Amino acid sequence: MFGYTVPMYQRMSARDLSAYRRYYCETCHQLRDGYGLFSTAAVNYDMTFNAIVVSAASGADLRFEGTPRSALCVFEGPRAGGEMFRRMAAYTVLLTKWELYDDRVDSPSARTNFIELALGRAIRKAERDEPGFDDRVGKGFELLRKREAEGCTDAARMGWEFGEALAAPLSEIAGEHDRPEMRPLFSRLAAAVYVVDAVDDLEEDFAAGTYNPFLRGCGGFVNRAEYMRGNAYRVAETINGVMGELQRSYSALRPSMRGLEGVADNIVYLGLPDSARKAMGAGRPGRDEGALEGRRARNAEYRSDLGWSRRFNFTAE
Repeated sequence: MFGYTVPMYQRMSARDLSAYRRYYCETCHQLRDGYGLFSTAAVNYDMTFNAIVVSAASGADLRFEGTPRSALCVFEGPRAGGEMFRRMAAYTVLLTKWELYDDRVDSPSARTNFIELALGRAIRKAERDEPGFDDRVGKGFELLRKREAEGCTDAARMGWEFGEALAAPLSEIAGEHDRPEMRPLFSRLAAAVYVVDAVDDLEEDFAAGTYNPFLRGCGGFVNRAEYMRGNAYRVAETINGVMGELQRSYSALRPSMRGLEGVADNIVYLGLPDSARKAMGAGRPGRDEGALEGRRARNAEYRSDLGWSRRFNFTAE
């Protein structure tokens, strides 16, 4: 589900790109240092964005030395010593735990079982380190299951409710630097990602028989292209709604940020909307799917050949 919160790299300044890579690499080092080498498969764009926002709002860990890029950089130790990165790593491992659980319930496979086994030690340690995070994230996934059992077709509602559960630990990670504007931003981000993921996975969910609020009750699904011909504006309206809420929440927090505004601006106003356009057009480059579905390219590459999906502008007015 996670991995659409990507920058649009070609629209970033060299300074912002360097800062973003610093944070992305640091989240990977924190995972390895705290939860072992295999846990680095869980590093993702969402974790990076969350760390950037918390760091910028608190002013902590804004400046630390980046890791030189190399084939063996994963073995480097962390460069930032703050508690925020350590707790963010635990949160990421626990999110991966519940993603794996969700995947196992939907589509049991030997691959999922292997990943759960390989991550078992890291997951048990994260459960001990942050039992409260584990409980709240688990309740978020349970709520999704409840809405699915009810046959809910409101993707935005499901995303917002799910986002509330995922946002609570992030507010706790911010600690004394938590702000009233921060939790709505994180919950709206989770909602936007949930909706975009549901659009992106239309054909996969139909083929696998897994729940998708856009498919529920639509009847006669043939393929993505046919579905979009009849539902493009309804889908775009849903995406515009959650994207607008996200951008308004970010605008409310932005004045209190103490740095990294250029990086966060790029992701919120360019990168994530571009992910939405690609999901509607089934472009899908750059999606970072973590431990569940293999590692696609980590650098999102903007494409100009998105066809009709380019007509939709997923930004707040």
